[in-house]
Amino acid sequence: MSGFRTLGCVSRSWWLESGVGSAFKTTGFGTEARHQRQPQGSSKWLGTPGNQPFPGLLQPECLSREKLVDVLRASVVDQKGKPGELTLLSVLPELSQSLGLGERELQVVQASEKESSGLVLLSSCPQTASRLQKFFTQSRRAQRPIATYWAVTDGIPTTSEGKIQAALKLEHIDGVNLVVPVKSPSRKDILEGVKRTLSYFRVVATGSGCALVQLRPLTVFPSQLQVHMALQLCPVLGDHRYSTCVGTVLGQRFLLPAESIKPQRQVLDEALIRCLHLTPSQVAQLPLHLHLHCLHLPGTRPRDAPIELLAPLPPYFSRTLRCLGLRQQ
Repeated sequence: MSGFRTLGCVSRSWWLESGVGSAFKTTGFGTEARHQRQPQGSSKWLGTPGNQPFPGLLQPECLSREKLVDVLRASVVDQKGKPGELTLLSVLPELSQSLGLGERELQVVQASEKESSGLVLLSSCPQTASRLQKFFTQSRRAQRPIATYWAVTDGIPTTSEGKIQAALKLEHIDGVNLVVPVKSPSRKDILEGVKRTLSYFRVVATGSGCALVQLRPLTVFPSQLQVHMALQLCPVLGDHRYSTCVGTVLGQRFLLPAESIKPQRQVLDEALIRCLHLTPSQVAQLPLHLHLHCLHLPGTRPRDAPIELLAPLPPYFSRTLRCLGLRQQ
């Protein structure tokens, strides 16, 4: 297998709902892989907390196209084979040239979802991209998770580990596309776009009413992990869309019906805000604490050992763990 590159801690957040053609936001590109050295020069892009809306989160306007290409090139954590608007896709041609790929074009093979951070797997070889996609499909069919996410949740799951199963569908509610759960889906529902989803979870640490959770999805659906944690009444910190489906009365949490969900700023307990040392304006800009930490890929040749690619947490995520006293194991 040849021709793939892996970027590290990239937040694929788009400021507009369209998903493309908007500002690209980076959140600390320090990365590493098994048997790979730590790329140098990434920390200078982090800025200082005093001039940022949220500590450890870089403002999109701070990067030029040239600087973004430099950051992406420095973020390559593994490399096999020969070496308009500010979005990841828009700078791929320049990144290809910067990496000395000539006429070969980079394409995204695997990436974290919109608003989350983590690994982005790129390939300049169509055969490699096709082989990896086939590997991902076979792994899902065999129920072998190939991706591991870290999440900080507002609330602590009632069990330390388990699986979350839910039938989900995409609905257009009040002008917004939302993923909603479907109880007891029929065969007609499945044919009309409802999908049965499954994720494994494990609570790694708890503190200040929050939890550090390891998530391993076995299916792929938009916003699957955010919705799964909301169904556990423990929405992901910084989830300003699906956290609103969790209501609280007299300290007890409950799930609101899907039709009542309206995306809005996540409401946090005052004690939690103090623990995080955030101002009200910073709470409103709290980034999603969901990070694609690890990808398991097949070896270069059939007899080679599998490859494990890792991306350390972005600065804002690490800061939150320190503030809450959560230790990653």
